[in-house]
Amino acid sequence: MVAAHAELVQAHAHLTAGAACQDCHDHVVSGVHAKLGCRECHGVAGNVADPTTIDNNAVGCTGCHEQAERIFDHAMSTRVAEQEFCQRSWSQADPQFFDTNCMGCHVTSCLDCHGEGHAIDRPDTETCLQCHNGYFVGWDFSGRAPREDSVRYQRGEQNHEQHYLKMRPDVHSEVGMDCGDCHTMESLQAGQVVASRCIDCHDPDPTVIEHSVAAHLDNMECVSCHAAWSAQEYGTFYIKTTDSSNRNYFRVRQTNDQYVKSSYLKRQNSPILGLNERGRVSPIRPQFIAYYSEIENNQPVGDENRLLAAEWKAYTPHTIRRGTVMCDSCHNEPRRFMLQPEEKRIYRPDRDGLGLSSFWRPEGQLIVNGSFYPLERFQRMSRRDRNYAELYVRKWQTFLKKDETSSAPQ
Repeated sequence: MVAAHAELVQAHAHLTAGAACQDCHDHVVSGVHAKLGCRECHGVAGNVADPTTIDNNAVGCTGCHEQAERIFDHAMSTRVAEQEFCQRSWSQADPQFFDTNCMGCHVTSCLDCHGEGHAIDRPDTETCLQCHNGYFVGWDFSGRAPREDSVRYQRGEQNHEQHYLKMRPDVHSEVGMDCGDCHTMESLQAGQVVASRCIDCHDPDPTVIEHSVAAHLDNMECVSCHAAWSAQEYGTFYIKTTDSSNRNYFRVRQTNDQYVKSSYLKRQNSPILGLNERGRVSPIRPQFIAYYSEIENNQPVGDENRLLAAEWKAYTPHTIRRGTVMCDSCHNEPRRFMLQPEEKRIYRPDRDGLGLSSFWRPEGQLIVNGSFYPLERFQRMSRRDRNYAELYVRKWQTFLKKDETSSAPQ
Protein backbone atom coordinates (compact mmCIF):
# COMPACT_ATOMS: atom_id res chain seq x y z
CA MET A 1 0.00 0.00 0.00
CA VAL A 2 2.82 2.44 0.87
CA ALA A 3 4.57 1.76 -2.45
CA ALA A 4 1.34 2.22 -4.40
CA HIS A 5 0.66 5.49 -2.58
CA ALA A 6 4.15 6.78 -3.41
CA GLU A 7 3.73 5.89 -7.08
CA LEU A 8 0.47 7.84 -7.28
CA VAL A 9 1.98 10.89 -5.60
CA GLN A 10 4.90 10.80 -8.03
CA ALA A 11 2.59 10.34 -11.02
CA HIS A 12 0.64 13.48 -10.08
CA ALA A 13 3.64 15.57 -9.01
CA HIS A 14 3.97 17.36 -12.36
CA LEU A 15 0.40 18.67 -12.36
CA THR A 16 -0.11 22.41 -12.03
CA ALA A 17 -2.76 24.10 -9.95
CA GLY A 18 -6.15 23.97 -11.61
CA ALA A 19 -5.42 20.82 -13.59
CA ALA A 20 -8.54 18.72 -14.08
CA CYS A 21 -8.68 14.95 -13.76
CA GLN A 22 -10.35 14.77 -17.16
CA ASP A 23 -7.21 16.19 -18.75
CA CYS A 24 -5.72 12.70 -18.39
CA HIS A 25 -8.59 10.40 -17.41
CA ASP A 26 -11.62 9.79 -19.60
CA HIS A 27 -13.84 8.17 -16.96
CA VAL A 28 -17.47 9.28 -16.93
CA VAL A 29 -19.16 9.08 -13.55
CA SER A 30 -22.81 8.01 -13.56
CA GLY A 31 -25.30 6.65 -11.08
CA VAL A 32 -25.79 8.02 -7.58
CA HIS A 33 -22.31 9.59 -7.54
CA ALA A 34 -22.65 11.42 -10.85
CA LYS A 35 -22.47 14.86 -9.23
CA LEU A 36 -19.41 14.14 -7.08
CA GLY A 37 -15.95 15.40 -7.94
CA CYS A 38 -13.11 12.92 -8.41
CA ARG A 39 -11.22 14.12 -5.33
CA GLU A 40 -14.15 13.38 -3.03
CA CYS A 41 -13.42 9.68 -3.47
CA HIS A 42 -9.82 9.58 -4.71
CA GLY A 43 -8.35 12.07 -2.24
CA VAL A 44 -7.38 15.71 -2.59
CA ALA A 45 -4.06 14.75 -4.18
CA GLY A 46 -5.57 11.95 -6.23
CA ASN A 47 -3.51 9.52 -4.19
CA VAL A 48 -6.18 6.84 -3.66
CA ALA A 49 -6.24 4.65 -6.76
CA ASP A 50 -8.96 2.30 -5.50
CA PRO A 51 -11.00 4.00 -2.76
CA THR A 52 -13.26 0.98 -2.22
CA THR A 53 -10.96 -1.88 -1.29
CA ILE A 54 -10.46 -3.80 1.95
CA ASP A 55 -6.73 -3.00 1.75
CA ASN A 56 -7.38 0.64 2.68
CA ASN A 57 -10.63 0.10 4.62
CA ALA A 58 -12.62 1.69 1.79
CA VAL A 59 -11.21 5.09 2.70
CA GLY A 60 -12.87 6.73 -0.29
CA CYS A 61 -16.31 5.51 0.78
CA THR A 62 -16.24 6.04 4.54
CA GLY A 63 -15.93 9.81 4.23
CA CYS A 64 -19.65 9.86 3.44
CA HIS A 65 -20.78 6.35 4.36
CA GLU A 66 -19.79 6.13 7.99
CA GLN A 67 -18.81 2.68 9.27
CA ALA A 68 -19.01 1.19 5.77
CA GLU A 69 -15.65 -0.46 6.44
CA ARG A 70 -17.34 -2.67 9.04
CA ILE A 71 -18.69 -4.78 6.19
CA PHE A 72 -15.19 -6.24 5.96
CA ASP A 73 -15.70 -7.69 9.45
CA HIS A 74 -18.88 -9.45 8.32
CA ALA A 75 -19.11 -13.15 7.49
CA MET A 76 -19.39 -12.29 3.79
CA SER A 77 -15.84 -11.01 3.91
CA THR A 78 -14.14 -13.05 6.63
CA ARG A 79 -15.75 -16.41 5.73
CA VAL A 80 -14.83 -17.48 9.27
CA ALA A 81 -17.53 -20.15 9.59
CA GLU A 82 -16.57 -21.77 6.28
CA GLN A 83 -12.88 -21.70 7.15
CA GLU A 84 -13.51 -23.24 10.56
CA PHE A 85 -15.64 -25.98 9.00
CA CYS A 86 -12.90 -26.75 6.48
CA GLN A 87 -10.39 -26.98 9.31
CA ARG A 88 -12.62 -29.56 10.99
CA SER A 89 -13.20 -31.53 7.81
CA TRP A 90 -11.50 -31.52 4.41
CA SER A 91 -8.46 -29.55 5.55
CA GLN A 92 -7.58 -32.46 7.83
CA ALA A 93 -6.73 -34.35 4.65
CA ASP A 94 -5.56 -31.40 2.52
CA PRO A 95 -4.41 -28.23 4.35
CA GLN A 96 -4.78 -26.26 1.08
CA PHE A 97 -8.39 -27.34 0.55
CA PHE A 98 -10.00 -23.98 1.39
CA ASP A 99 -7.65 -21.99 -0.83
CA THR A 100 -8.20 -24.44 -3.69
CA ASN A 101 -11.98 -24.82 -3.53
CA CYS A 102 -13.53 -22.03 -1.48
CA MET A 103 -11.95 -18.70 -2.43
CA GLY A 104 -14.34 -17.77 -5.22
CA CYS A 105 -16.70 -15.56 -3.22
CA HIS A 106 -15.80 -13.21 -0.42
CA VAL A 107 -16.21 -9.46 -0.22
CA THR A 108 -12.94 -7.56 -0.67
CA SER A 109 -14.29 -4.28 -2.03
CA CYS A 110 -17.44 -2.18 -1.97
CA LEU A 111 -17.54 -2.69 -5.74
CA ASP A 112 -18.16 -6.42 -5.29
CA CYS A 113 -21.78 -5.50 -4.60
CA HIS A 114 -22.16 -1.90 -5.77
CA GLY A 115 -21.22 -2.17 -9.43
CA GLU A 116 -18.56 -0.50 -11.55
CA GLY A 117 -16.27 2.04 -9.93
CA HIS A 118 -17.70 5.00 -11.82
CA ALA A 119 -21.29 3.74 -11.95
CA ILE A 120 -22.10 2.98 -8.31
CA ASP A 121 -25.58 1.61 -7.73
CA ARG A 122 -27.65 -0.12 -5.08
CA PRO A 123 -27.35 -3.92 -5.38
CA ASP A 124 -30.45 -5.91 -6.26
CA THR A 125 -31.20 -9.60 -5.82
CA GLU A 126 -29.34 -10.65 -8.98
CA THR A 127 -26.24 -8.90 -7.64
CA CYS A 128 -26.44 -10.97 -4.46
CA LEU A 129 -26.86 -14.15 -6.49
CA GLN A 130 -23.40 -13.71 -8.00
CA CYS A 131 -22.22 -15.40 -4.79
CA HIS A 132 -25.39 -16.64 -3.10
CA ASN A 133 -26.13 -19.38 -5.61
CA GLY A 134 -25.94 -23.15 -5.77
CA TYR A 135 -26.21 -24.67 -2.29
CA PHE A 136 -25.86 -21.29 -0.61
CA VAL A 137 -29.04 -19.60 0.64
CA GLY A 138 -30.25 -17.07 -1.90
CA TRP A 139 -30.94 -19.04 -5.05
CA ASP A 140 -34.05 -20.50 -3.41
CA PHE A 141 -35.54 -17.00 -3.02
CA SER A 142 -35.96 -16.83 -6.80
CA GLY A 143 -37.13 -20.44 -7.11
CA ARG A 144 -33.84 -22.11 -8.04
CA ALA A 145 -32.42 -25.33 -6.61
CA PRO A 146 -29.10 -27.07 -7.35
CA ARG A 147 -29.16 -29.87 -9.89
CA GLU A 148 -27.41 -33.20 -9.40
CA ASP A 149 -23.68 -33.05 -10.15
CA SER A 150 -23.76 -35.63 -12.95
CA VAL A 151 -23.25 -34.11 -16.39
CA ARG A 152 -26.44 -35.79 -17.60
CA TYR A 153 -28.40 -33.36 -15.42
CA GLN A 154 -26.50 -30.25 -16.51
CA ARG A 155 -29.25 -28.99 -18.76
CA GLY A 156 -32.06 -26.47 -18.82
CA GLU A 157 -31.96 -22.87 -17.67
CA GLN A 158 -28.82 -21.33 -16.16
CA ASN A 159 -28.05 -18.60 -13.67
CA HIS A 160 -24.48 -17.41 -13.20
CA GLU A 161 -23.26 -20.27 -15.40
CA GLN A 162 -24.97 -22.97 -13.32
CA HIS A 163 -27.92 -25.10 -14.34
CA TYR A 164 -30.75 -25.18 -11.86
CA LEU A 165 -34.08 -26.83 -11.09
CA LYS A 166 -37.08 -24.52 -11.39
CA MET A 167 -38.94 -24.45 -8.08
CA ARG A 168 -41.65 -22.33 -6.48
CA PRO A 169 -40.13 -18.94 -5.58
CA ASP A 170 -40.51 -17.17 -2.27
CA VAL A 171 -43.71 -15.13 -2.03
CA HIS A 172 -41.65 -12.04 -1.16
CA SER A 173 -39.74 -12.43 -4.42
CA GLU A 174 -43.00 -12.72 -6.34
CA VAL A 175 -44.19 -9.34 -5.05
CA GLY A 176 -40.94 -7.66 -6.10
CA MET A 177 -38.95 -7.49 -2.87
CA ASP A 178 -35.14 -7.59 -3.01
CA CYS A 179 -32.65 -9.10 -0.57
CA GLY A 180 -31.86 -5.63 0.76
CA ASP A 181 -35.41 -5.12 2.00
CA CYS A 182 -34.69 -7.50 4.89
CA HIS A 183 -30.87 -7.61 4.85
CA THR A 184 -30.11 -3.89 5.07
CA MET A 185 -26.64 -2.36 4.90
CA GLU A 186 -27.04 -1.19 8.48
CA SER A 187 -27.75 -4.72 9.70
CA LEU A 188 -24.81 -6.16 7.77
CA GLN A 189 -22.46 -3.52 9.15
CA ALA A 190 -23.67 -4.41 12.64
CA GLY A 191 -22.83 -8.07 12.03
CA GLN A 192 -26.47 -9.14 12.04
CA VAL A 193 -27.95 -11.75 9.75
CA VAL A 194 -31.16 -9.83 9.15
CA ALA A 195 -32.69 -6.45 9.96
CA SER A 196 -36.34 -7.52 10.06
CA ARG A 197 -37.98 -10.69 11.28
CA CYS A 198 -41.36 -12.01 10.19
CA ILE A 199 -43.29 -10.53 13.11
CA ASP A 200 -41.82 -7.07 12.44
CA CYS A 201 -44.08 -6.93 9.38
CA HIS A 202 -46.70 -9.63 9.99
CA ASP A 203 -49.14 -10.15 12.86
CA PRO A 204 -50.15 -13.82 13.19
CA ASP A 205 -53.84 -14.17 12.33
CA PRO A 206 -55.51 -15.95 15.27
CA THR A 207 -58.27 -17.26 12.99
CA VAL A 208 -55.70 -19.45 11.20
CA ILE A 209 -55.91 -22.87 12.84
CA GLU A 210 -52.14 -23.29 13.19
CA HIS A 211 -51.86 -19.84 14.78
CA SER A 212 -54.49 -20.77 17.37
CA VAL A 213 -52.10 -23.32 18.89
CA ALA A 214 -50.04 -21.52 21.52
CA ALA A 215 -47.22 -24.08 21.32
CA HIS A 216 -46.71 -23.23 17.64
CA LEU A 217 -46.28 -19.50 18.22
CA ASP A 218 -44.27 -19.92 21.42
CA ASN A 219 -41.87 -22.64 20.29
CA MET A 220 -41.50 -22.47 16.51
CA GLU A 221 -39.90 -20.17 13.98
CA CYS A 222 -42.44 -19.06 11.37
CA VAL A 223 -40.32 -20.56 8.60
CA SER A 224 -40.71 -24.05 10.10
CA CYS A 225 -44.24 -24.15 8.71
CA HIS A 226 -44.08 -21.60 5.90
CA ALA A 227 -40.96 -22.84 4.05
CA ALA A 228 -42.36 -24.59 0.98
CA TRP A 229 -39.15 -26.53 0.29
CA SER A 230 -35.51 -26.77 1.24
CA ALA A 231 -32.45 -27.60 -0.87
CA GLN A 232 -30.62 -30.43 0.91
CA GLU A 233 -27.39 -32.24 0.05
CA TYR A 234 -26.60 -35.57 1.69
CA GLY A 235 -23.04 -36.80 1.34
CA THR A 236 -20.64 -34.34 -0.33
CA PHE A 237 -17.65 -36.07 -1.93
CA TYR A 238 -14.44 -34.29 -2.88
CA ILE A 239 -11.92 -36.43 -4.76
CA LYS A 240 -8.41 -35.08 -5.23
CA THR A 241 -6.67 -36.35 -8.36
CA THR A 242 -2.96 -36.12 -9.16
CA ASP A 243 -1.50 -37.37 -12.45
CA SER A 244 -4.53 -39.61 -12.89
CA SER A 245 -6.21 -40.17 -16.23
CA ASN A 246 -9.13 -41.93 -14.54
CA ARG A 247 -10.29 -38.51 -13.40
CA ASN A 248 -12.15 -38.52 -16.72
CA TYR A 249 -14.28 -41.43 -15.51
CA PHE A 250 -16.06 -39.12 -13.08
CA ARG A 251 -18.92 -37.83 -15.19
CA VAL A 252 -19.64 -34.82 -12.99
CA ARG A 253 -19.40 -31.06 -13.33
CA GLN A 254 -15.73 -30.09 -12.91
CA THR A 255 -14.82 -27.43 -10.34
CA ASN A 256 -11.04 -27.09 -10.81
CA ASP A 257 -8.08 -29.09 -12.13
CA GLN A 258 -7.33 -30.71 -8.75
CA TYR A 259 -10.71 -31.88 -7.50
CA VAL A 260 -13.91 -33.44 -8.73
CA LYS A 261 -17.06 -33.12 -6.60
CA SER A 262 -20.22 -35.19 -6.37
CA SER A 263 -22.99 -35.91 -3.90
CA TYR A 264 -24.80 -39.01 -2.69
CA LEU A 265 -28.26 -37.45 -2.76
CA LYS A 266 -29.91 -34.07 -3.30
CA ARG A 267 -33.46 -33.32 -2.23
CA GLN A 268 -35.82 -30.36 -2.60
CA ASN A 269 -38.70 -31.15 -0.25
CA SER A 270 -40.03 -29.95 3.11
CA PRO A 271 -37.16 -29.07 5.43
CA ILE A 272 -35.98 -31.35 8.22
CA LEU A 273 -36.67 -29.77 11.63
CA GLY A 274 -34.53 -29.37 14.75
CA LEU A 275 -33.82 -26.74 17.39
CA ASN A 276 -31.85 -23.55 16.71
CA GLU A 277 -29.69 -21.54 19.11
CA ARG A 278 -32.80 -19.91 20.57
CA GLY A 279 -34.25 -23.33 21.38
CA ARG A 280 -37.04 -22.86 18.84
CA VAL A 281 -38.09 -25.39 16.23
CA SER A 282 -36.34 -24.45 13.00
CA PRO A 283 -35.45 -25.91 9.61
CA ILE A 284 -32.08 -27.64 9.58
CA ARG A 285 -30.01 -29.16 6.80
CA PRO A 286 -26.52 -30.60 6.32
CA GLN A 287 -23.92 -27.88 6.13
CA PHE A 288 -21.91 -30.72 4.67
CA ILE A 289 -21.60 -34.43 5.31
CA ALA A 290 -18.01 -34.36 4.14
CA TYR A 291 -16.22 -37.26 2.44
CA TYR A 292 -12.70 -37.25 1.02
CA SER A 293 -10.76 -39.49 -1.35
CA GLU A 294 -7.40 -39.06 -3.04
CA ILE A 295 -6.13 -40.66 -6.24
CA GLU A 296 -2.53 -40.42 -7.41
CA ASN A 297 -1.23 -42.10 -10.56
CA ASN A 298 -4.62 -43.80 -10.88
CA GLN A 299 -4.25 -45.47 -7.47
CA PRO A 300 -6.13 -44.63 -4.26
CA VAL A 301 -4.10 -42.99 -1.50
CA GLY A 302 -5.30 -44.17 1.91
CA ASP A 303 -8.92 -45.00 2.62
CA GLU A 304 -11.55 -44.02 0.08
CA ASN A 305 -14.63 -42.00 1.06
CA ARG A 306 -13.28 -40.97 4.44
CA LEU A 307 -16.02 -39.38 6.54
CA LEU A 308 -14.39 -36.24 7.95
CA ALA A 309 -17.43 -34.41 9.34
CA ALA A 310 -21.22 -34.70 9.45
CA GLU A 311 -22.43 -31.27 10.50
CA TRP A 312 -25.85 -29.68 10.18
CA LYS A 313 -26.99 -26.09 10.61
CA ALA A 314 -30.25 -24.48 11.65
CA TYR A 315 -31.06 -22.03 8.87
CA THR A 316 -33.80 -20.08 7.10
CA PRO A 317 -34.94 -21.34 3.70
CA HIS A 318 -35.99 -18.42 1.52
CA THR A 319 -39.00 -20.31 0.14
CA ILE A 320 -41.85 -18.74 2.11
CA ARG A 321 -45.45 -19.36 1.04
CA ARG A 322 -48.74 -18.43 2.70
CA GLY A 323 -49.87 -22.03 3.08
CA THR A 324 -48.33 -24.75 5.23
CA VAL A 325 -47.99 -28.51 5.32
CA MET A 326 -50.70 -30.64 6.93
CA CYS A 327 -50.61 -31.56 10.62
CA ASP A 328 -49.42 -35.12 10.06
CA SER A 329 -46.43 -33.90 8.07
CA CYS A 330 -44.87 -33.15 11.48
CA HIS A 331 -46.93 -34.94 14.11
CA ASN A 332 -46.04 -38.63 14.06
CA GLU A 333 -43.56 -38.14 11.17
CA PRO A 334 -40.24 -39.13 12.80
CA ARG A 335 -37.93 -38.68 9.81
CA ARG A 336 -38.90 -35.00 9.67
CA PHE A 337 -37.14 -34.72 13.05
CA MET A 338 -34.07 -36.90 12.33
CA LEU A 339 -35.69 -39.87 14.08
CA GLN A 340 -36.15 -42.24 11.16
CA PRO A 341 -36.90 -45.81 12.37
CA GLU A 342 -34.30 -48.28 11.19
CA GLU A 343 -36.93 -50.47 9.52
CA LYS A 344 -38.09 -47.49 7.42
CA ARG A 345 -34.69 -46.82 5.86
CA ILE A 346 -34.48 -46.80 2.06
CA TYR A 347 -31.03 -45.26 1.70
CA ARG A 348 -28.36 -47.29 3.49
CA PRO A 349 -25.09 -45.34 3.63
CA ASP A 350 -23.78 -47.89 6.14
CA ARG A 351 -23.92 -50.62 3.50
CA ASP A 352 -21.96 -48.36 1.16
CA GLY A 353 -19.19 -47.97 3.72
CA LEU A 354 -20.04 -44.33 4.46
CA GLY A 355 -19.99 -44.51 8.25
CA LEU A 356 -23.60 -43.51 9.01
CA SER A 357 -26.56 -45.82 9.59
CA SER A 358 -28.90 -43.20 8.13
CA PHE A 359 -28.70 -39.59 7.02
CA TRP A 360 -31.89 -38.98 9.04
CA ARG A 361 -30.73 -40.20 12.42
CA PRO A 362 -28.60 -38.12 14.82
CA GLU A 363 -25.98 -40.78 15.59
CA GLY A 364 -22.58 -39.63 14.35
CA GLN A 365 -23.89 -36.18 13.38
CA LEU A 366 -24.25 -32.80 15.08
CA ILE A 367 -25.83 -29.37 14.65
CA VAL A 368 -23.28 -26.59 15.04
CA ASN A 369 -25.80 -23.89 15.99
CA GLY A 370 -28.52 -25.84 17.76
CA SER A 371 -29.50 -29.41 18.55
CA PHE A 372 -31.48 -32.31 17.16
CA TYR A 373 -35.07 -32.69 18.31
CA PRO A 374 -35.32 -34.87 21.46
CA LEU A 375 -37.11 -38.20 21.06
CA GLU A 376 -39.15 -37.68 24.24
CA ARG A 377 -40.44 -34.33 23.02
CA PHE A 378 -41.36 -35.82 19.65
CA GLN A 379 -43.29 -38.63 21.35
CA ARG A 380 -45.26 -36.09 23.40
CA MET A 381 -46.22 -34.00 20.37
CA SER A 382 -47.26 -37.12 18.45
CA ARG A 383 -49.98 -38.08 20.93
CA ARG A 384 -53.20 -37.58 19.04
CA ASP A 385 -55.39 -36.36 21.85
CA ARG A 386 -58.85 -34.87 21.60
CA ASN A 387 -57.61 -31.33 20.97
CA TYR A 388 -55.41 -32.54 18.10
CA ALA A 389 -58.32 -34.48 16.57
CA GLU A 390 -60.65 -31.47 16.73
CA LEU A 391 -58.13 -29.16 15.07
CA TYR A 392 -57.31 -31.80 12.46
CA VAL A 393 -60.97 -32.10 11.48
CA ARG A 394 -61.32 -28.31 11.35
CA LYS A 395 -58.30 -28.13 9.06
CA TRP A 396 -59.83 -30.58 6.61
CA GLN A 397 -63.13 -28.73 6.76
CA THR A 398 -61.38 -25.58 5.52
CA PHE A 399 -60.23 -27.53 2.47
CA LEU A 400 -63.74 -28.87 1.83
CA LYS A 401 -65.20 -25.38 1.97
CA LYS A 402 -62.69 -24.19 -0.61
CA ASP A 403 -63.61 -27.10 -2.86
CA GLU A 404 -67.30 -26.30 -2.53
CA THR A 405 -66.63 -22.74 -3.62
CA SER A 406 -64.40 -23.73 -6.50
CA SER A 407 -66.96 -26.25 -7.77
CA ALA A 408 -69.99 -23.99 -7.43
CA PRO A 409 -71.81 -23.24 -10.72
CA GLN A 410 -71.05 -19.84 -12.18
